[in-house]
Parts: sequence; C-alpha cells; structure tokens
Amino acid sequence: MNKSVYTQIFAHRGANKEAAENTRAAFDRALTYAIDGIETDVQLSRDEVAVLWHDRFLLKLGHPTKHIDDFDYGELQEMNFAEHFSRSAKPEVIVKLDAFLHTYRQRTRLLLEIKNREWEPRARHEIKIDQTLAMVGKVKDGSIMMSSFNLDSLVYAQQRSPGFPLVYNFEDDQTFKDAQLVLSAHSFLHGLCLPIATLDAAMVKLLRGLGKSIAVYTCNSDEEINKALSLGVDILISDLPHKALMMRDRAS
Repeated sequence: MNKSVYTQIFAHRGANKEAAENTRAAFDRALTYAIDGIETDVQLSRDEVAVLWHDRFLLKLGHPTKHIDDFDYGELQEMNFAEHFSRSAKPEVIVKLDAFLHTYRQRTRLLLEIKNREWEPRARHEIKIDQTLAMVGKVKDGSIMMSSFNLDSLVYAQQRSPGFPLVYNFEDDQTFKDAQLVLSAHSFLHGLCLPIATLDAAMVKLLRGLGKSIAVYTCNSDEEINKALSLGVDILISDLPHKALMMRDRAS
C-alpha cells in the first residue's frame, strides 16, 4: 500500500449489498461502518424534483421501459424502492436530494454523480446541475464533490460555480491519451474517477503530476481493492465498503 496517501473508502450507493441501493436504509447501514464517504446518483423527476436513482430504466420497480423522468415526484413516492432488493424488507420511498444532503452531509463526505442522459434536453441537464449546486452551496473543504460521465455538464457546473470540486467519470474505453487531452483542455477538474480495470501506474503519475484527485470504481474483489490501495488512490468506491475498510486498515 502507498502509505503516503490515505485512501478514503466510499460506499457505492450506500451499503447496497445489505439494503436497497440509494435508499435511507442503505445509507444508514453504510454509516454503521467507519466509511469516509457515500457515493450516490442524482436524477430528475418529470416535474423537476432532484431524486436519487442510478439506473437508466425502472426495471427494478417493474417498469422496464420507463425512466425516472417519466414520472412526477408524487408518483415516484407511491413506489417501493426496496421491493426489488427483498420483498420482506421495509418499504423505502425515493430519496430527494435535498433530504439526503440535510441528513448526511454532516455525517460523512459525499460524491454526487449527476446522471445526465442522452435522451434529456440540455435544459434539464442544466436544471439538475443548478439545483445540486444551489442545495449544496459553497464547499471549501472538499467534503462534497460532484461527478458526471457528461463532460459538458461539468463545464456548465464550473461556469455556474467556479471552484466547486468537479470529477469527470471515465468510461471503460477511455484511455491515458484521453486523460491527457481532457485534463489539458479542462484544468478546472478536481480529478478523474476511473474504472479500476483501467487504472495503472502511468495514469496515477499523470494525475499526481497535475495535482489531481484519483477516484476508482467499483472495487469489490480482493484483487481490485489491493490494486487501488497499492497505487495510492484518493477514493476507492465499493459495493462492499466494510471489506475495503478491513483490507485498507490491515495494510496500513
């Protein structure tokens, strides 16, 4: 393990192997461990309420061809967001972003991934960004960061709130060369969030040389967790945060 860097362990959508992802149950369960942060996903209901949900479709809720933005917030409230995880689990309502921030921002670090989809009008992309920035407010200590796979959204966020910590999420097919080009063109980026499979020493050297943060997703196996720790990433995102914590602390 690179002892010069303290790797923070972030629970991916909460403790999503122990409770339904992106629900209060998953977030609360994650906080029973000594995690450093929670990663979650922001989408927008049809009536422009920022809510937490990852998937493109609502297959898990019995609507395989529908998106979150096909429903108003009131309709989403009527759905049980824990039923797909366990029929015996306590029903869970969809979590609003503002309620999530109110409950958890004082308890742990947060990584808010903005899910801006290709079928949405750009105006809705911008509404999502604007709402998130307004709800979070000024962040001086890096305790709340925003990420997205949509680089244009991060450019817009920088224009709206210069200095806000913004992280660009890489896809599996993006390369070292892509990283060089992105960071050269967009020096405002706080860092990159990389698939663990594409992380290597050259990428770490590039990011460290530019003073950028390194996050990786999604590290669940011993091999993946050990790789992230040995290369000294700043943030390790895992579906198994308790396992990642034990491995980090054992290696330190």
